[in-house]
Amino acid sequence: MSLPEKSSGMLRPGFRLDRFELLNWGTFHKHVWGLEAYGNNSLLTGDIGSGKSTLVDALTALLVPRVNFNKAAGAAAGERSTETYFFGRYKAERGEPGLSSKPVSLRGSDSYSVLLARFFNEALAQHVTLAQVFWAKSSQGPPARFFVIADKRLSIREHFSGFGPDINTLRKRLRAIEEVELFDTFPPYGSAYRRRFGIDNEQAMDLFHQTISMKSVGNLTEFVREHMLEPSAVEERVRALIAHYQDLDRAHELVLKARYQIGFLQPLVDDCDQRESLAAEVEALRGCREALRPWFAGKKRALLEKRIASLELELEKLALRIAGAEETRRRQMGERDTIRQAIAEHGGDRIETIKREIEEKRQQKEERAQRAARYDERAIRADLPAAKDAETFLANQWAIREARGAAEGAQAEAQNGLTEVSVQLRQLQQQYDELEAELQSLYCRRSNIPRQILELRSDMCKNIGLREEELPFAGELLQVRPEARVWEGAIERLLHNFGMSLLVRDEHYARVAEWVERTHLGGRLVYYRVLQVKAADHAALHSASLVHKIAIKPESRFYAWLDAELAARFNYACCDTLEQFRREPQAVTRAGQIKGRGERHEKDDRHRIDDRSR
Repeated sequence: MSLPEKSSGMLRPGFRLDRFELLNWGTFHKHVWGLEAYGNNSLLTGDIGSGKSTLVDALTALLVPRVNFNKAAGAAAGERSTETYFFGRYKAERGEPGLSSKPVSLRGSDSYSVLLARFFNEALAQHVTLAQVFWAKSSQGPPARFFVIADKRLSIREHFSGFGPDINTLRKRLRAIEEVELFDTFPPYGSAYRRRFGIDNEQAMDLFHQTISMKSVGNLTEFVREHMLEPSAVEERVRALIAHYQDLDRAHELVLKARYQIGFLQPLVDDCDQRESLAAEVEALRGCREALRPWFAGKKRALLEKRIASLELELEKLALRIAGAEETRRRQMGERDTIRQAIAEHGGDRIETIKREIEEKRQQKEERAQRAARYDERAIRADLPAAKDAETFLANQWAIREARGAAEGAQAEAQNGLTEVSVQLRQLQQQYDELEAELQSLYCRRSNIPRQILELRSDMCKNIGLREEELPFAGELLQVRPEARVWEGAIERLLHNFGMSLLVRDEHYARVAEWVERTHLGGRLVYYRVLQVKAADHAALHSASLVHKIAIKPESRFYAWLDAELAARFNYACCDTLEQFRREPQAVTRAGQIKGRGERHEKDDRHRIDDRSR
């Protein structure tokens, strides 16, 4: 394997492979293996079986959804697969004479594999990292995988190792990194990396897949036509042209007819042109008429300025007359003061006192008249007579006292009503807050388990030192199959209590039982101690059993126990008709009517059958 030197010089546009890494892929075992490309062309050399095709297949698996592995080495179809590369199967051997050969693997189902390619665009100074993580769900069959795209530099040693036995821990770690996206299937992953690389057509990746390990081309024309050109629906277009020939012929006839008709319409066009010229002339005359307004306004302005000048001259003359009048007024006021002093010396002070008393009495009369008018106005608004005498005034006072008492009683009743409404408002607000909290809780979780019981489990796990995933509710691990959605309401009504039961493994049983015993729960809690159980007897289930319509979370540790419990306790026949319902010993209808052992029937319609909150 040769490693190229890092290029220098001008910045190269486009994303180029900078580094390729792999862990636990084929015979590349345990360690992280890497290939530095630095964006240049690279040459892989080595002996037969040294792993050249393995590296090429790993890079192809990162970019193409379906790969014919080891094609570069001339291998037959199906010789290598994702499964053989994941488990590291490198040969087959016979255990005993007469037995078929078995593959020998480097790794077991407890390992995981990672493929990682880092691309760099020198012109834009941007990094893009593509990665795939493989892990085994069983010892046989192809491994499961998820896809990673990051707009930054990632490496297997730093970001894809040291996370423990649970692959979900790696998922959480990667989701916590900025500029990292995770995908569960190839199509959205492929669209995302093609969008970053500027690859508009998916066919380009098919061409890449065909040419990455090509040794010979038989017919170059056929190869270009099949892999490099977009398919063209020529035959459909020819058939469409033949089918629309008559339409084109009719359209040609209509065009000829339209030209013939245009000849008759030409005089009308000439009249329209003449009308347009007349309209333009009218518009010009209208503009002239509009221009008259500013012309007359200019004339008027000149006249007004002349008028303003004459008025200013008149104002100056009036100002001189006012100044003379002021001088005369000051002289006469001096004479008035002299006369008043002479009157005072001859007994005139008493006259001034009488004048002041007259003015005070006049003001007092006006004030009382205003108060009387206000009283009469308010009396009329209160449906009382005007106070023309003392008896009417006293009668009005008595009526006002009685009306005031009645008004105070009404005010007290209104206050009581307001208090009751305030209490109701607080109760409704409390209900609203509870519903809002429940909605916020539903936004943060995938199941419909009530918020109160989820909070109870959360408190328990904090006190006994367990994660919430280790104490699941049965309802969190069960789901009505998509093809049985019409039975969802009836099934969830029947399994409601079982679904809200807590599942406790035997090693956690002592701590859970002790905490429940010493804690006031403030509610009801049901939990099951999960021990080793035998496999469920599916042969004894009814052909239309409710159990067939329920899916159990496959990776759950409680799968076998839940499978056995459902088969033992909920072997209810799902009946489409009442005749079938009456015949079965245990049955349920879509409307939610349940028939149990001992001919016990039940139908609970306190809530709608499609109520998602239940």
